[in-house]
Amino acid sequence: MSPLKEKIHEVLFEADTKAGKIVDIGLMVLIILSVIAVMLESINTIAIDYEEFFFVLEVVFTVIFTIEYLLRIFALQKPWRYMTSFYGIIDLMAILPTYLMWLLPVYQTKYLIVIRALRLLRIFRVLKLAKFLSEGNIIIAAMRASLAKITVFLVFVILLALIFGSLLYVVESNEDSGFTSIPRSVYWAIVTITTVGYGYIAPQSPFGQLLAALIMLLGYAVLAVPTGIVTMELTNANKNKDINTQACKDCGRDGHDDDADFCKFCGGEIT
Repeated sequence: MSPLKEKIHEVLFEADTKAGKIVDIGLMVLIILSVIAVMLESINTIAIDYEEFFFVLEVVFTVIFTIEYLLRIFALQKPWRYMTSFYGIIDLMAILPTYLMWLLPVYQTKYLIVIRALRLLRIFRVLKLAKFLSEGNIIIAAMRASLAKITVFLVFVILLALIFGSLLYVVESNEDSGFTSIPRSVYWAIVTITTVGYGYIAPQSPFGQLLAALIMLLGYAVLAVPTGIVTMELTNANKNKDINTQACKDCGRDGHDDDADFCKFCGGEIT
């Protein structure tokens, strides 16, 4: 790696150094300001009075974040690893809405800029809160381990929603209760099973109300099962490994075990 890439990598990826911490905190301040600006711009009375100011501000933010993103790619030996990582995708999504706004002015894509707020997750690394990073990795590992079980469960719930929704459509088809089609009835079943219950569609017949009561009771099980699955995986997760904030020079990812010599994502050496 050339000295220039080494320096850029140190500044953009290493929170251990003074320069890296200053740059990261500076970027976080810019992210917060850009998100606040987008939120204020959504208020019509403010947007009309300060339209040009908000436009210039967003151009400045986008240029800075674009340069930062390109420099991150330049500083790595295996930039595609960073580009396809969680933070790499978030960094890209942080600048895309502005360019989409210029290419597709019909759509209000600029308000998607609030996605930049996800970049603030780096504060755990910047402030050396490795414990929080470790807990975050445990949650991610538990979610991955639960994926197959939750997928099977969701398929089962969708089948129940289809069945109950179709039944309610048959029962309530002659009633003026809002069950005008099977898709709309299935939508009602999903809203009821998940205990959201908007209330603007409701069965009117006695048998329809009986089915609705059964679905409501079923909703408690729907909430309990995935919670239990994830809780079990969290219990089984390994909580004893310490991690550090050292970023790999090849792919730019951190969160490695404290005693690791090589990156667990790409195999690059950690120095």
